[in-house]
Amino acid sequence: MPSAREPRRKIRILIADQEGVFRLGLRKLFGLEDDLRVVAQAENGAQIPGLARKFKPDLLFVQAELVGKEPEDLFSQLRRAWPDSKIIITASVLAEDDTLRYVQAGAAGVILKSVEPALFVKSVRKVMHNELWLPKQQVAQLVERVGTRPLRPADTLTRREKTIISCLMQGWRNREIAEHLRITEQTVKNHLRTVFDKVGVSDRLELALYAIHQHMELPPITPPEAHR
Repeated sequence: MPSAREPRRKIRILIADQEGVFRLGLRKLFGLEDDLRVVAQAENGAQIPGLARKFKPDLLFVQAELVGKEPEDLFSQLRRAWPDSKIIITASVLAEDDTLRYVQAGAAGVILKSVEPALFVKSVRKVMHNELWLPKQQVAQLVERVGTRPLRPADTLTRREKTIISCLMQGWRNREIAEHLRITEQTVKNHLRTVFDKVGVSDRLELALYAIHQHMELPPITPPEAHR
């Protein structure tokens, strides 16, 4: 058993942003916390995968402008470079559709740059405990997308089904989920249809919104060896 005096492991953070002042501000902010450590900074999107591979961050703060219109492309590169990291998108302005796109692609959080500094620190700890971090007003808008029909409780979901939801929330495609669980893609589709029926949603997006709304406790996942 580790000694009570042994310092806890620091959360390793990579900051990717075009604005040097913003990177510096976050670095100083996190430097005030005993459990947070900025290990690398990137000023453009091309640098991010290489720095992630080299420094193995637990969490990346990535400027929305560096993600572009197709976040799946960058997120896929990051999963191949260092699959154990989580991503929080930082944005100056945020539309509802932007948040949806980031969550669907596998972002663990979205935060506005204008929020109080303490919320950046809080977002790190929440995300590292496998919780999603989204602006409150965005959560309300996203939940409305599920529709007005009544949703069903999640207590009938099996652990396997919750694991599939965990994978989905990371932005994994059916092929990646199948590789992770060592099952066929068709079996993944069958599981998803069962989950849709159990909770009362109609597609993957609504399932992700349902998980957010229900504050579901989902099992942690380790990416497939093929992505390492």
